Amino acid sequence: MPFAPLRGFRDYPPPDAGARSELWRRMRSVARRCGFAELETPSLESLELFRVKSGDEISKQLWAFVDKSGRDVTLVAETTPSLARVFVDRAKAEPLPVKWFTISRLWRYEEPQSGRTREFAQFNLDILGVAGPAADAEVLASAALLLDEAGADGLYAFRVNDRALAESLGRRLGAVDRDRFFRALDRYRKISAADFRSELAGAGATPDGIAALVALLARVGDGVPPSAFGEVLAELGAAALDDEGRAGVARLTRLLGELDRIGLGDRVVFDPTVVRGLAYYTSTVFEAFDRAGDSRALFGGGRYDHLIELFGGPPTPAVGLAIGDQTFELLLRRHGRWPDGEPALDTYVVAVTPAEAPTAREIVEGLRRAGVSADADLMERSLSRQLKEAARRRARRALIVGPKELSRGAVVERDLATGAQREVPRAEILPGRDGPSPPSGRASE
Repeated sequence: MPFAPLRGFRDYPPPDAGARSELWRRMRSVARRCGFAELETPSLESLELFRVKSGDEISKQLWAFVDKSGRDVTLVAETTPSLARVFVDRAKAEPLPVKWFTISRLWRYEEPQSGRTREFAQFNLDILGVAGPAADAEVLASAALLLDEAGADGLYAFRVNDRALAESLGRRLGAVDRDRFFRALDRYRKISAADFRSELAGAGATPDGIAALVALLARVGDGVPPSAFGEVLAELGAAALDDEGRAGVARLTRLLGELDRIGLGDRVVFDPTVVRGLAYYTSTVFEAFDRAGDSRALFGGGRYDHLIELFGGPPTPAVGLAIGDQTFELLLRRHGRWPDGEPALDTYVVAVTPAEAPTAREIVEGLRRAGVSADADLMERSLSRQLKEAARRRARRALIVGPKELSRGAVVERDLATGAQREVPRAEILPGRDGPSPPSGRASE
C-alpha cells in the first residue's frame, strides 16, 4: 500500500527543496545585513505559554497533547510567544534595542487550501525596546529589501493601519462589539457587501455609520498612498475622533512620512480594513499584499507593546512581522520568479573509461576541499551519458579524464556553455592556478 503525506502536509523533493533553501539563504543574508541576529527556538513548547498569550482564533488551531510525563504541550503555531519567553529570560542582560530574526517550522490545525497548509515555515523580523515609529519603519524597510532580493521586487505593497484608530472609528460609528467590528473590517474584501453590512450591524454600528463607512471604503479602494492620507483623514472625520483615535492618526502620519522619506512611499498605503486577527497587537498593524490583486496577505505584523509584560518581563515596546512560505511561494511562481533550485554545479568530472574513475573521484575531492562544487559519475556510465548528466546539473565546465591525457599528467577542460575545450595540467585545475593558453585539445574517444 503506497503512503502519502498527511492532509495539509507537503513533501519538497528536488528541485523545490533547493529553491526553498535558496530563498531562506537570500532572506537570512538580508536580515543580517540589516542588523538582525538569528534566534532559534524549539518546535514544542508548554501549552501554558500559548494560553498566556494567544487569543481564541489561534488557540483553536493548536496541535496540543499530553506528553509521556503528563505535561500539556503543543507544537508551536507561531514564534512570538517563544521569542517573548527567551527575551524575558535575558532581559536584564540584553542590550536594547533587540533585533532578532527567526526561520521556524510551525503547525496549525486549520482547513488546508491553496496557500495554507497545516505545517509551514515563517520568516520573522522583530525589534524590541523601541517605542516610536522608527522601529516600525525599520522592520518594514528591512522586509522590503528582503522581499526584493528574494525575487518579489515590484510585486507587492504594504497596507498599514492603527488599531487604536480603527477602534475609535468603530465607536464613532456606534459599534459596541469591538471584536466583531474588527472581524467585519478584516473580512471586507472576502465577503459580500450585504454580509459586510450585516456584520457591522451585528457589531452595533448605526445605519448612518454603516453607510458612511461603506462609502469611505469604496473611496479608499486598494489603499491610500501617503500623499493622499491627509485628505482621507478629513473624510474619516479624524478631528471628531477621541484621544486614542487621534493618537493612532499621529502614529500613522509619522510612519507614512518616515517610509516616504526613505524611498518606500511608492509601496505603502493606508488601509482602514487592516486590523490583524491576533489579540496582542496594540497599535500599528500592517500587511503586504500582491499588487496583482490576490487578497491574501503575504505577511502580517504590527506592534505588540504589552506582550513581554504578560510573560513577567519589564515593560518593553515591540514590533514584528512574519512572512509565510506558502503564500510567498505562490506569488513567486505566479510571476515566474521561483528559484531554479539547487545552485548550478561548477565542475563535473568525467571518466572516459571505468579505469579513470578513481582518478576522477580524486580530482573531485581536491576541488571540493578547495571550495569548488564538484561531482562525478558513480555508475560507470558512458562518456556521452556523463556529459549529459553534467548538462542536466547545469555545470559550468566538465573536466574529462582520459588515458591519453593522464599519461601526460593532464585533463581536458570543456566549457559546457560554448563547447570550447583545452588541455590543462592536473596541477593547474584548482582555484588560483592559471592554466596554459587554451589549445584545441580533444578528449579521448
